Amino acid sequence: VQLVESGGGLAQPGGSLRLSCAASGFTFSNYVMTWARQAPGKGLEWVSSIASGGSGIGHADSVKGRFTISRDNSKNTLYLQMNDLKPEDTALYYCIRGRFSLSSPRGQGTQVTVSS
Repeated sequence: VQLVESGGGLAQPGGSLRLSCAASGFTFSNYVMTWARQAPGKGLEWVSSIASGGSGIGHADSVKGRFTISRDNSKNTLYLQMNDLKPEDTALYYCIRGRFSLSSPRGQGTQVTVSS
């Protein structure tokens, strides 16, 4: 299982970023996929999940209306469109295979920093 996140960086409050997660080593289209994040000094927090076929989606209340999860099963890629970013969104963002769990396979993370 390999999950490689990209797309993080520095954004201003109110700005946007789009994260990607390239998956390999397993049948991507068979799995629920999840984004999670870990802010400095805090635990891993669920952000959003999407069903294997893309029809079922859930977002944490803290990001609802601002973040959108999506996937392209033909490209084995998971996305997270992040709009109206806030300083409290600053965190290391992880792509997780399956539902949110500390023991599920995840990538190395991509850093998102929101600051003026």
